[in-house]
Amino acid sequence: MSILIDKNIKVLVQGLTGKEGLFHTEQMINYGTIIVGGVTPGKGGKTYLGIPIFNTIEEAVNHTGGNVSIIFVPATFAYDAILESIYMKIQVIVCITEGIPVSDMVKVKYFLKNKKSHLIGPNCPGIISPEESKVGIMPNSVFKKKGNVGIISRSGTLTYEAADQIVKFGYGISTAIGIGGDPIVGMSIKEIMKLFLHDSETECIVMIGEIGGILEIEASEWITKIDKKKPVIGFIAGQTAPKGRTMGHAGAIIEKKIETAQEKMKIMEKSGIYIVKSPDNIGSAVYEVLH
Repeated sequence: MSILIDKNIKVLVQGLTGKEGLFHTEQMINYGTIIVGGVTPGKGGKTYLGIPIFNTIEEAVNHTGGNVSIIFVPATFAYDAILESIYMKIQVIVCITEGIPVSDMVKVKYFLKNKKSHLIGPNCPGIISPEESKVGIMPNSVFKKKGNVGIISRSGTLTYEAADQIVKFGYGISTAIGIGGDPIVGMSIKEIMKLFLHDSETECIVMIGEIGGILEIEASEWITKIDKKKPVIGFIAGQTAPKGRTMGHAGAIIEKKIETAQEKMKIMEKSGIYIVKSPDNIGSAVYEVLH
């Protein structure tokens, strides 16, 4: 099975008519994703890539029945775009946009409380379920094989690297989710891990974290308190990063000792997570766990 998306979802692209939106919409279509509409204020009534464009997400939902959205709009307008999708009860919202102000995301997180929408991102590669659907910017060629390994990652490129290794070792991906590297993101590692634990076909979970924040720690501590467990393989990027310097993502900055790669890996290991110290060993670790 897959989590959050499947082959039957109806996707709306907010910002489809821009350069990035057009390119990645075409890639999603090529992967088999059902794109039912685009949203660009002022361009309603036009057609791009054979897809109808609407002025608002409300209009798009009412005309197409779209239930998933992906956002390619500039950071200045991303806050409004996310809120519009939440207001229309979009099931899964994927925000690719980077550079959204932290203050905007604080308000988004508050607005998401007690809502049915799941937000992935911002500043993320999105979500993909091989042989079913892709809502994001992952390279199509890497994710060809449906399988039993779930991936949760704060890093886009390491998501692709892990998937490639797993496939080369003869396994496939159930769903891969890049949650984004900003200080405040929508769905947490723990929330996604819960979904994987309840997915009957996901047998193993790969968790790729980074320095900064406590998302990996929250997930690790939660694992120790539950009865139903699946093997989890963990890697933390940024093992040589100096304190106080942003590394790669806005959220990858060490502010407290507990946010270092070394401390996170210690906590994860105590929680029963299989730790790999190099991303080169993710595929072999999956093989050892599942073989």
